[in-house]
Amino acid sequence: MAERYAKITGWGKYIPERVLTNHDLEQMVDTSDEWISTRTGIRERHIRTKNDTTSSMATTAGQRALAVAGITAADLDLIIVATSSPDYLLPSVASQVQDQIGARCGAFTLSAGCSGWVYALTTANQFITSGMYNRVLVVGVEIISFAVDYTDRTTSILFGDAAAATVLEVSDQPSGILASELGSDGSGALYLYVPDGGSVAPMSQHTIDNNRQFIRMNGAGVFKFAVRTLASSLKRTIYQAGLTPDDIDLFIPHQANARIVEHAARQMRVPVDKFYMNLDRYGNTSAASVPLALVEAIEDGHLKDGDLVAMCAFGAGLTWATVVMQLGTGEISLAHSLFSVERARYLARRTSDMVLDSAQSALLPLYTFLYERRKKK
Repeated sequence: MAERYAKITGWGKYIPERVLTNHDLEQMVDTSDEWISTRTGIRERHIRTKNDTTSSMATTAGQRALAVAGITAADLDLIIVATSSPDYLLPSVASQVQDQIGARCGAFTLSAGCSGWVYALTTANQFITSGMYNRVLVVGVEIISFAVDYTDRTTSILFGDAAAATVLEVSDQPSGILASELGSDGSGALYLYVPDGGSVAPMSQHTIDNNRQFIRMNGAGVFKFAVRTLASSLKRTIYQAGLTPDDIDLFIPHQANARIVEHAARQMRVPVDKFYMNLDRYGNTSAASVPLALVEAIEDGHLKDGDLVAMCAFGAGLTWATVVMQLGTGEISLAHSLFSVERARYLARRTSDMVLDSAQSALLPLYTFLYERRKKK
């Protein structure tokens, strides 16, 4: 029986028309463009208009991905929508997308915070490689602005709305995901959460009076988790694929904070310009963050057929998810070979990284202290 691979054949995005700049936020909350841009790297973000819903944004991104793939909704076997901001508590927004897009297949919503789309991509890959399905639409979409308190400068500056989608199709040529890692640390669940609106604390007048329907974040805790997780998960997954960071053509990190990415680049000893960044224009779009960056990297020529890309997201849960994959088809590193110069280089680099990682882990509290000190200025 021929081996099955899951290849990305289509991609698309949807960006709301309304733009909220740092200068706009200066009129809404005690902050400044300089303060926001130097501490996060964000200059503007897109916010949904009155006509935008999570389902409509996901549907548009999905339709554009189908058009690139050259297939129709009728060809789909499954739809997975990753989001933390569905139209309704019930029904699943994936079912709405299935109907709006004109598909006749299974559909479900996956919630894993900002890591959701990478979780969903890994899940779709399993459906295809196992032989159960041949074509899966994977959407990351977020209208996170509805849960943002625009009087809170710690969260209002960070988030934006967007949708992005990919089509995965079965292929008999080596391609797609080479390795993946899914993780969760629920001990940090309250580092990033919405207090009310769930079954523990349903919406009430107390909720409204105390702004408990909005996102609350422990910035220092999330920053420390992200700095620790981004580089370490990327390296583990890259090594699991039998590669080294030098083999990766482009890194696509979760677009949360430029400083987190800079820390990760230093920890991995990789030039920061190998990390694709678009958060200056969109901010943190949660589950849409990584697929939006992937779509733009393909569209602007930063990624091409045969390239190796490593993607990592982290967020509420606390969760993280990393995939190393090949776009299209092409030669994969010879580090898989038992006896080769590449294998020797791979093992040497991995051993060196393990030693340096231990030293950098000891410095992590200092990184966090300096971040908090700069943030208070």
